[in-house]
Amino acid sequence: MTQPKQIYLAGPEVFFPAGQHVSDVEIEQAIRAGIERYFDDCRARVPAFIDRHFHYPGAIATNRMALGWDMLRAPLNLLWAPVYALACLVKILAPKRAGLIWLHGLANRVPAGFTTRVQQHISHLILVDLLNNGQEGPLLESYLIEALETVYERHTCEPVDHQRFSRLIEPLVAEALSQYRVTRTASADITNSISCTVLGAFAFQKFTPGGIGLGVVLASMLAKALAARDFILGETIGGWYYSVFPPEPSLATTASVMVAVMAALAAFAALSGVIFDPVQAAVGLHRRRLLKLLDHLQRDVSLSTQSSFRPKDQFVARILDTFDMIRTGLM
Repeated sequence: MTQPKQIYLAGPEVFFPAGQHVSDVEIEQAIRAGIERYFDDCRARVPAFIDRHFHYPGAIATNRMALGWDMLRAPLNLLWAPVYALACLVKILAPKRAGLIWLHGLANRVPAGFTTRVQQHISHLILVDLLNNGQEGPLLESYLIEALETVYERHTCEPVDHQRFSRLIEPLVAEALSQYRVTRTASADITNSISCTVLGAFAFQKFTPGGIGLGVVLASMLAKALAARDFILGETIGGWYYSVFPPEPSLATTASVMVAVMAALAAFAALSGVIFDPVQAAVGLHRRRLLKLLDHLQRDVSLSTQSSFRPKDQFVARILDTFDMIRTGLM
């Protein structure tokens, strides 16, 4: 495995004109100090950021953008999520050998799904409020330049050339924010699984760990109601009879009910952030997720590696979906 390169990829001449004798050690120490100070300041902004955007009343403003086309994008994203999760798993587990390069290329081309307005809004908030502290330009670049200029002042009074910083940092930030957007879809899916379990337990006294399980229960209830209505001795006696000998719902009935349930859950998922963003903020999930994003960004910027931020939420959501299918006998 090749060793990660340092952030000053092209050497000291990227920042210092020819003829200026500044050691690599001085440059590396200055850059690391600037990066560390920047990300420490970002972490200090996390609690206020969560209070502003994920607690009430900010959570309402954050999630009200789901009204509109997001009501259609959200169900499509939930249906596409297992495919994207599989592609991410392939990129993580499959070795990058000559015979499998095509597989990595195929997995890299799999999109994460439609970007919803809520996802775009939260990504913008993270970029502007958290990473840049309300400034238009990249704040990290300012920290790095300030640290380098401190070193540079000891050698010359000329300005530092820092045009390459943005080209190095922007792709890492963009990829990290893309992965953070995926967690919104996964969180909505996990929320749906929990909601279905609670609804099945209290409303039907059944264990329904997801939309499929809830759909099967509702399809059975619908089949029983239809059979009792058409019972030869009347609906009341039919209800008693089919409570002892429940009818098997047809495939068409089961499929129709499942589609209706999944559509309703997807619509609920688009707006569920209004309820569950404050809950996640209260239990610390938003804080841990944002701190993890900052930790990975700091590592990637310091070592100039590819984006390493890969939240596990989508894999938890897929495990719950698999358990739901196993529980209902579809696997």
